Amino acid sequence: MYTKEQLRRLLIPLMFEQVLTALMGSVDTIMVTNIGSAAISAVSLVDSLNILIINIFAAMATGGAIICAQYLGSNQKEKANQALKQLIFSITLISILITLPCILFRRPLLSLIFGSVEKNVMDNSLSYLFITALSYPFIALYNAGAASFRTSQNSRLPMAIAFGSNILNILGNIFFIFTLNLGVAGAALSTLLSRISSAAIILILLKQPKQDLYIDSYLSIRPEIETITKILKIGIPTGIENGMFQFGKLVIQSTVSTMGTTAIAAQAMVAMLESFACQASIGLGMMSVVGKCVGAKEYEQAKHYTILLTKYAWIACFICCAMIMFPIQQITSLAGMETESAKLAIWLTRIVFAYKMIFWTPSFLPGYGLRAAGDVKFSMITS
Repeated sequence: MYTKEQLRRLLIPLMFEQVLTALMGSVDTIMVTNIGSAAISAVSLVDSLNILIINIFAAMATGGAIICAQYLGSNQKEKANQALKQLIFSITLISILITLPCILFRRPLLSLIFGSVEKNVMDNSLSYLFITALSYPFIALYNAGAASFRTSQNSRLPMAIAFGSNILNILGNIFFIFTLNLGVAGAALSTLLSRISSAAIILILLKQPKQDLYIDSYLSIRPEIETITKILKIGIPTGIENGMFQFGKLVIQSTVSTMGTTAIAAQAMVAMLESFACQASIGLGMMSVVGKCVGAKEYEQAKHYTILLTKYAWIACFICCAMIMFPIQQITSLAGMETESAKLAIWLTRIVFAYKMIFWTPSFLPGYGLRAAGDVKFSMITS
């Protein structure tokens, strides 16, 4: 169903978008390194919680995208567009319901997860969480919109938006952190404004009727329980799967938070670098490809592309890990890390990336193909 050229046009922009998305989450960490370990620690601790929550939105977007892809594969374009409307409705509602308690109960939430941390780390964490939590609905809407464009085989547009959002985030960080001296709060404000802009742009572009998936009017959206249930049947198990994995990372982060700012800063740097070597972007492309094959009842094709794209992801993961692992000393030096944190980050990177090269891809990529076929239970139970 797909030529090599079509796969390249889908996957290469997705990989660049992944790097840009990882950069968005990493710029705050990088730009507060000069403020000190307390600032790095605060951003790292809160971002580990933010990633867990954002993964919930990504899972919802995944559920909607798979339903849309299956409808498109069976030439039911009208139903695909209806599914997109229900995705926008449900992800907006869920994101608001998650945002409110995260803002109102942020102190007990952080204390529960990370226990007793140094006062200046906690103060910075509270400020950073309050502002970044305001961006949850916007990153949720962006994820839904980006997933729909990928399903329409237009992965270049989300990549372009991610690029512009990163430029805005960097400029915002320079202004808020270094010009206005707002510290961690400045980094959070820049992230918030970038995510608002990304959501606004992608929602406007979704109204163009010339594409496979579009929304004619946001005001006409009404809940349809049947379609929402289909989305949730994929989205909830996927969210549990992603959440379990991220929860494990959160437990590690919670343990590290008791070891002092040096350990937290080192862990933050390694987690940031690891996000650049994650080939989940190819998995997102796999869901679009396999979902359409399943919708067209081309099951052998679905199997073929699951295996082929897993191989591609393995090669890409190996290359990305090597590109970070070998110049790690120079990376920590350019980041301006304190000496002890840098030594620990170098040691951790060499261990983590060595086994990531071998085990990450076969552990995660085939699950994307299973989800696209509607089999979400196996990968959820395995996780």
